[in-house]
Amino acid sequence: MRRTVVTAASTRSARTFTGERPGHGEYFEYDEARHRAAYLHARELARDHDVLDAGCGEGFGTALLAETARTVLAVDYSAPAVETARAQHVRPHFEFRQLDLYDLPKLDRRFDLVTNFQVLEHLTEPTGFLRALRSVLKPDGMLMLTTPNRLTTVSENPYHVREYVAEELRELLQPLFGRVEIASVLGNDRVRAFDAERKRQVDRILRLDPLGLRKLLPERLVKFTFARLSVLVRRRIAGNVAESREITPADFTVVPESRPDALDLVAFCRP
Repeated sequence: MRRTVVTAASTRSARTFTGERPGHGEYFEYDEARHRAAYLHARELARDHDVLDAGCGEGFGTALLAETARTVLAVDYSAPAVETARAQHVRPHFEFRQLDLYDLPKLDRRFDLVTNFQVLEHLTEPTGFLRALRSVLKPDGMLMLTTPNRLTTVSENPYHVREYVAEELRELLQPLFGRVEIASVLGNDRVRAFDAERKRQVDRILRLDPLGLRKLLPERLVKFTFARLSVLVRRRIAGNVAESREITPADFTVVPESRPDALDLVAFCRP
C-alpha cells in the first residue's frame, strides 16, 4: 500500500493557505524564520557537497543550500509546490523533481548530505520513510532531520500525526543509522516572548471548548478552523508583542546538545 509523505507543501496547493509550517505572509515572520534557521545551519554543511533536500516544498530553503553546495536535487510529493519552486529558483546546479519520498531509492543516486525538515511528524509509519532516506546517503554521508519538540509545542496541529521528544526520536533512528546525534533549535528572548504570548492566546481559545468537542468534528472542518485561528493568534501576538514582527533566522540557534526547551529537535545521522 502506498504511504504518501505528507508535508507542509503537499497538504495544500501553492496558493492555498492552511496555517501549516512554515506559514506565509503577514504575521508569519516567526514561522518562516524558524524554518530558515535550520536551512542556514545546513547551508554550511552543504558546502562543496552533493545535496538532496527531501521534502523541499516551494524551495525557499533549498535555495539557501544551493548557495554553497556543488549540486542540489530537491524533491517533494506536491506537484504545485515543485512547479512553484522551479519558477522561482533557477540555477545550473539546482534541480527540482516531483517524487514520493518513499521512492527515493529509485533515484539511483547517493548524496553527501540529505536534509529532511519538518516531515517526520506527519507520518503514521516513519520507519520505511527513514530507510528510504538512508538508502540515498553515501557511505560517509549525513542526514540532517528536524521535527518539533513535543515538550515545547503550544498548540494542536491537525496535520501532525505524532510529535517526539528527544529520546523517542533517538530510539526511532538508532536501529537504522550507525551514529545518531540529537541537537536543538533554541530561540532568544524575542522568540520566547512570542511563544509565551502564543501559548496565552491558544489557551484562551481552548477555554471555549472545555469538553474537547473539537476532537469530534470532521477533519476538513478542523483544518479549515486551524488555518483561520492561526492567523487570529498571530495577529493578536503582533498587537501585544511589538518585536514579534521583527523576528529573523538570527533569533534562532542550533546548539549541539539535546535540550528539553528545544523548539525543534535536530538529528544528525550517519549510516
